[in-house]
Amino acid sequence: MEIKAFAKRVLLSETLEEKLKNIDLPITDESPGSALIVDEPGRPDDLKFAAPRKAPAMPKPSSFQEAHCLATAHHIMANHELQALEIMARVLLAFPETPTEFRQGMISIMHDEQRHTQLHANISATLGIPFGQLPVNCYIWKKSSVFENILDYLACLPLLFEGCNLDHTLEFENYFSDVDATQSAKIMRTIHNDEIRHVAFGWHWLNELKPPELSMWDAWVSHLKWPLRPSKAAGDNFNLQPRLEAGMTREFIERLQQAIENDEEIGPQT
Repeated sequence: MEIKAFAKRVLLSETLEEKLKNIDLPITDESPGSALIVDEPGRPDDLKFAAPRKAPAMPKPSSFQEAHCLATAHHIMANHELQALEIMARVLLAFPETPTEFRQGMISIMHDEQRHTQLHANISATLGIPFGQLPVNCYIWKKSSVFENILDYLACLPLLFEGCNLDHTLEFENYFSDVDATQSAKIMRTIHNDEIRHVAFGWHWLNELKPPELSMWDAWVSHLKWPLRPSKAAGDNFNLQPRLEAGMTREFIERLQQAIENDEEIGPQT
């Protein structure tokens, strides 16, 4: 199967089953084709993006002992994972000139995103809320609409959203453990371990593709689109070890911690 064909299936299919269907191996990249820009992903009617402020907010951790609130949390996170999967497909189609090694690596990560989506959807359904029963937002997807090149993608999704998830996954593991939601906690630990690899992928390719005269920090912040900024790349509890495991240097991590403390803002580019 060609990478382009898999990306189109993920992005344009209007059934969840097709979006989450395993890739047909072997995967090749012999015909990446010309750039294809897609404004919105194909989705089934019950998973189409809702109007602003219609999707439920994440419930408070203290409410996770209630099955409905726990299911709502998983429903929201299933949509987060699905958006990440769709954005990766969008990037593969929009930037076909990227190295084949990068594109092959994206396929592996997309397989993880498929699995994460299914894990959250399954437990949400088990708890009484089938995936698609609640309105879903398009926050992460909309952030991808401003990508002008592959460095914009690397700065935003792997190094900011997934970087932040290095903290959020552990926070939610603890929230779920506190209410004895053992299966939910295990899912968050599984996703946490995958996120380390995803951030490592982003770190590696930013280093490979950035202008050689730019530091990793300068390359990263120069490709963040306002209002995204370094302070958004962490959760409430900053975790050093997973960032080290993802390959980040101590110098970079120290700059990140300083940005969080100061809520350093990277204003609109002029």
